[in-house]
Amino acid sequence: MKVNNRQQLLGIIAIAAVVLWAGLNMIYSPLVKSWSARAARIAQLKKSVDQGSKVLDREKVIRERWDQMRTNTLANVLSEGESQVFKSFDRWSRDSGVTVNSIKPQWKRNEDDYMTLECRADAAGNLATLTRFLYEIEKDPLALKVDSVELSARDTRGQQLTLGLTVSGLLLNPPPAP
Repeated sequence: MKVNNRQQLLGIIAIAAVVLWAGLNMIYSPLVKSWSARAARIAQLKKSVDQGSKVLDREKVIRERWDQMRTNTLANVLSEGESQVFKSFDRWSRDSGVTVNSIKPQWKRNEDDYMTLECRADAAGNLATLTRFLYEIEKDPLALKVDSVELSARDTRGQQLTLGLTVSGLLLNPPPAP
């Protein structure tokens, strides 16, 4: 087709510009956005697969650790669980030289498949004995977690210290609630 007229040429250029603009906004841009979203989703899925593969590679270690944690939980009878914790506090205080002044236990039922025994303990000693006491608690295989520690001085020189400690013990598959 031969273009003789300047108006026809401008009309063809205008129509081509409108078609090009519509093509960019209605076809190309959505395709680019879709492609970018798909690429991001694929990258995220690859990351998830890699993470899952690493977990599967560590399955034996994770299962052994879970079995160890499960076997070191408190006894299923509430009084026996409390007794375990009291005996542990006695052992820790003997090993470290700390004087335990009081232990206040309280059972909490968080879910149907586990309970926690929260104990507030007050102990006294010097810095070395209190740090040894905390070490004994942390290294013990019993399923206890130190929730909070408060340390205060009983004398002006800071030689005699008081330790306020909150620990939580785990009991899996507790007896049914009365």
